[in-house]
Amino acid sequence: MTVIDYIFALVLSFILAGFLTPAVIWFAKKIKVLDYPKKERKIHKKPIPLLGGLAIFLAINISIVIYYFFSSSLVYDNLVPKFLLGIIIGGFFVMIGGFLDDKFDLNPKYQILFPVAAILAVIVSGVGIDQMTNPFSGGLFHLDKYVTILFWFKGLPYKFTLLADLFTLIWMLLMMYTTKLLDGLDGLVSGVSVVGGLFIFITALMNDTAQPDVAMLAMIIIGSFLAFLIFNFNPAKIFLGEGGSLYSGFMLGVLSIISGSKVAVTLIVMGIPVLDMLWTIIRRLMEGKNPLRTADRKHLHFRLLDAGLSVRQSVFILYIISIIFGLAALFLQKISLGLTILGMMVILTFIIMSGYLYKIRKEKEKGALDIS
Repeated sequence: MTVIDYIFALVLSFILAGFLTPAVIWFAKKIKVLDYPKKERKIHKKPIPLLGGLAIFLAINISIVIYYFFSSSLVYDNLVPKFLLGIIIGGFFVMIGGFLDDKFDLNPKYQILFPVAAILAVIVSGVGIDQMTNPFSGGLFHLDKYVTILFWFKGLPYKFTLLADLFTLIWMLLMMYTTKLLDGLDGLVSGVSVVGGLFIFITALMNDTAQPDVAMLAMIIIGSFLAFLIFNFNPAKIFLGEGGSLYSGFMLGVLSIISGSKVAVTLIVMGIPVLDMLWTIIRRLMEGKNPLRTADRKHLHFRLLDAGLSVRQSVFILYIISIIFGLAALFLQKISLGLTILGMMVILTFIIMSGYLYKIRKEKEKGALDIS
């Protein structure tokens, strides 16, 4: 494939998302699926349409269908047709759950059913990873043990692989709930998705991997989120909604698994948001709260606002952090995973402490003014 092929995929998905997003904005307003600024953690001042993920979902999947029927660029060594079918069906489950939650505010115990159904769809389609590199010893973790063939269809086995499928479930939930909890500032998740897709695209074209079909799907994802970002950047005209924030993690997670070696790259690019999500869960459990039911302003992106930054400044900082760690994943592949995680934790701690100190200083200033 040539550079023109990848540019065409980018332009196609960009144009589709660019036309579909205004239509979804109109549709969300028509059926009154809006995010009202009623809660303290909301930073927008007027109702904003949700369902933005629907435009991205349609743009990506229309592009996939076009490429499947009119080109061989997408169905190659790594992306077989049943994988694409699993991705489409899984994304459909995410969209259904997202719409119901945006419209009716589902109970969290029902919300999680749709991400799990989406993950099961890609697992049944055969998406999985047989082995992983041990980041500490350089050896391999073999995940293709304990295999049970469920049935055969058109000469292809559909099987249950205990370790690989369990890894897929955990990894996909990690990615989906990371982007879900990250979705608190205009343009944050859609921009980080562009960054994540870009680094997967780059690594898919490296000589030691050479996965042009994975690179093509990554370019379709990039184009769709990039066009949506035009409408989602501060001040946002539309939000991703529940479905969109989960779909972002769903697509990055699936893409990284299909490409095999990109799991580590994706994890490092998303490292700070992942750590923030894990810390949020631990913090809420320590406070005796249900981590899935509780909403607060203690996320990393809100800490940046507490540190005195604007929404755009906060979003750009998180973009830059993702890019820095993505570059580290590309050019410093021999770096210890432990050292990388330590660096992420230092940055996360610095941002959180800066937010605390700024808030304390503002409270003291306010107190001094009240006294005077």
